[in-house]
Amino acid sequence: MTLNIPNRGESTIPTSWSILEPIRRPIPVGVGALVLVLAGMGPRDAWAQPPANPEAPMKPTSQPSPPQDPYKAARLRMVERHLKERGIRDERVLEAFRTVPRHRFLPRKSWPLAYEDTALPIGEGQTISSPSIVAYMTQALEPDPEDVVYEVGTGSGYQAAILSRLVKAVYSVEIHRSLGETAARTLKELGYDNVFTRVGDGYAGWPEAAPFDAVIVTCSPENIPPPLIEQLKEGGRMVIPLGDRYNQNVHIYTKRDGKLVGGPTLPTLFVPMTGRAAEEAKSRKVLTPSRPKGEGENPPAAPDQKKGSDKGGRG
Repeated sequence: MTLNIPNRGESTIPTSWSILEPIRRPIPVGVGALVLVLAGMGPRDAWAQPPANPEAPMKPTSQPSPPQDPYKAARLRMVERHLKERGIRDERVLEAFRTVPRHRFLPRKSWPLAYEDTALPIGEGQTISSPSIVAYMTQALEPDPEDVVYEVGTGSGYQAAILSRLVKAVYSVEIHRSLGETAARTLKELGYDNVFTRVGDGYAGWPEAAPFDAVIVTCSPENIPPPLIEQLKEGGRMVIPLGDRYNQNVHIYTKRDGKLVGGPTLPTLFVPMTGRAAEEAKSRKVLTPSRPKGEGENPPAAPDQKKGSDKGGRG
């Protein structure tokens, strides 16, 4: 290869020469420097650009930002608007609701409604309870960090997840297999590893893990299943909705001398407890003699009691 260099001034360099020949004569400074640099560099070096300031420290490689939680603001707003304004004052309970992602316990199509104060369908004819009723029942349970809690009705797994932030362990039973398996998978994915679940009839409790410091029921039997009383520790608390399909109240009890002491506190509307509890309720109705209409019926709820009565559901 040859390089043609125009004759400038007094230079005696031929106008045509090979860059591989020894350079014996002076050449113009600008052109000569370029030739020498190019001759000593490989193709990659020729394009390398030195830093503008060799003394400047190298910038660290930027790390990818952690994934943003698009529902965080909605969750915080839920706590302020739907929980605090409804009388939830326990700061540990409020913090649990700030951190547990309710939307993850719902079908994806319901995610935009996850932080509204409403019950939502989760399949099998069941619902996830509204945040305010979950918070009310959780606060009423008076959870302690060393408590072991039994839950009837895993449902979506949301109630169990909330409790897992407040107690030592949660044992939860769900009668619908599809719901129980989905809830267990979600709880595992989110790292709530102190929640233990299984599919079965919650009526029987969980004898291997008993006795429990607290019992919470997220479906409504007409009467309290005796095993739940037996498996509750002396001094332990139970929060349970009781009543027929459209006449229910949340009851709060403490176990004293082997018996439950307490009573109804808040009108609500939960899905009925199925399994053995439903069979017993049906048997009682069959055996109960008929009576004149209106005799012995419960009076209708006062208007203010009905407010919010559709807030119940499942965990």
